[in-house]
Amino acid sequence: MILSIVGYGDPVLRKKGVEIPQDYPELKELVANMYETMYKAFGVGLAAPQVGLAIRLFVIDTRPFSEDEDLSKEEQAQLAGFKKTFINATILKEEGEEWGFNEGCLSIPEVREDVYRHETITIEYYDEDFNKHTDVYDGLIARVIQHEYDHIEGILFTDKISSLKKRLIQKKLQNIMEGKTRPDYKMKFIAKKGR
Repeated sequence: MILSIVGYGDPVLRKKGVEIPQDYPELKELVANMYETMYKAFGVGLAAPQVGLAIRLFVIDTRPFSEDEDLSKEEQAQLAGFKKTFINATILKEEGEEWGFNEGCLSIPEVREDVYRHETITIEYYDEDFNKHTDVYDGLIARVIQHEYDHIEGILFTDKISSLKKRLIQKKLQNIMEGKTRPDYKMKFIAKKGR
């Protein structure tokens, strides 16, 4: 089932997600719906707060990045095969050079900015079967994880840009809050709540 993606300005995007138990109601269905919603919106990641749930859950599939011809064959193969569900994740370490990449967000349509993030992360999480993992990721995979992890911490990529750039995108952010943006996927805007 395609879920509505919550737009910029909704308070749920600013809440720190709570951990979920193994018996969280209809977890498998929620995860499947999140993947379906992400694919429909042509995203590479989606966090539970983006579908209105302040819980520590996000899904990632980096396959769309694997088509970048500037990447090595090895990087393309790695990105093509990376699809994971992260439950109750904690980033243990961020290491390496910070590097910039032009990021966007399904909750903030039509806004893209360069964001600097660490190259390598160590993350502890549970998969959808509640098996615990501690893994190290780098490059684009680490970046996507950091972006989605920020969502479960109540942080948006726009928090990581300069105040000048924030002023330059203010009108676009206001348009999202007022529901004046028209992405080609299902969204719920804060101005339209209660109507």
